[in-house]
Amino acid sequence: MNAITFETTPRILCETGGIRHLGRLCAELGARRVLLVTDPGLVKAGLLHGAEASLTESGLDTVLFSDVEADPPEASVEAAVARAREARIDAVVGLGGGSSMDTAKLVALLCGTPQALAEIYGIGLAKGPRLPLIQVPTTAGTGSEVTPISIVTTPTQEKKGVVTPLLYPDVALLDADLTLGLPPAVTAATGIDAMVHAIEAYTSRHKKNPISDAMALKALGLLAANMDRVIADGRDIEARSAMLLGSCLAGIAFANAPVAAVHALAYPLGGHFHVPHGLSNALVLAPVLAYNRPAAEALYAELAAVTCPGRTFADAAEACDAFIATMTDMVGRMPFAQTLREVGVGEGDLDLLARDAMKIERLLVNNPRDLTPEAALAIYRSIL
Repeated sequence: MNAITFETTPRILCETGGIRHLGRLCAELGARRVLLVTDPGLVKAGLLHGAEASLTESGLDTVLFSDVEADPPEASVEAAVARAREARIDAVVGLGGGSSMDTAKLVALLCGTPQALAEIYGIGLAKGPRLPLIQVPTTAGTGSEVTPISIVTTPTQEKKGVVTPLLYPDVALLDADLTLGLPPAVTAATGIDAMVHAIEAYTSRHKKNPISDAMALKALGLLAANMDRVIADGRDIEARSAMLLGSCLAGIAFANAPVAAVHALAYPLGGHFHVPHGLSNALVLAPVLAYNRPAAEALYAELAAVTCPGRTFADAAEACDAFIATMTDMVGRMPFAQTLREVGVGEGDLDLLARDAMKIERLLVNNPRDLTPEAALAIYRSIL
């Protein structure tokens, strides 16, 4: 067996109503003045009340940064850092989806190091230290609470990543109560996003390992079994809890066995057309699975065991077909856009998307089958 290095968030608390522990957890990290990083939608929805109450009850001062933007641009991240420095905060809480948590990671890091954001794009370039950091996801999708990655949109609409173990938070706090108000379309898109994390981790060409495999399988099983339940009834707390845990486990998996072509093809849709990341992944998932089939048949057959429970198959080819069909059908019945035209993409945009996708080599090297420029263009065209 090849050598394995496996890392994750050191402390994960998964409890319905667990937001009440936030203040205590911050205090245990030595915090006195906390920056709460979130987005305007969560403020409007009233989802900050529990967090703010817990921080206040623990005697902590709270400074709010609620201007997080989707696919956070550099300017938004820099604004959050400036707010944190001005307020002299000594700990950071990210509360929200992937954009809020990615922003919170970078605030905690950039407030603890003299390095500039532009200096740390890439793998392992950040030196640290960072401020104490707690992440509280409000969607079951990104897994950012357990990943060492933060994605930023540059002024040229390119997605760049900061990748360093310093971005693992001290604590991930999973409270399914915070996901109860998610609309069906957001629930669906973030759920598919989490499933993609599990699928791509399990089939990653590099760093695939038995620990990530176990996490990915458990994650995909939880997500597949509960997706239709949370779409049908968003107040189903048992299903919401299962989705949130599944998303976390998928995040742990892909943090150690990196994602691949689905994400590479999704990123230009977010960068150029501001398509939400989960929806971008959902749009390209089925054609990428079909493209990867010649190289990934055996692995997709193994995934069929958790996406098609109780079914038996004559051979790996039949199981692989069932897995791809199940995922394709699931995406097709979700309440979100199903074509690129529905999100504003036209025929004339496809070449740009394909060119930009091919630039994301750090992900494409993980794909089980080499992706050619012609194949990337064909995949986009198939979902136009």
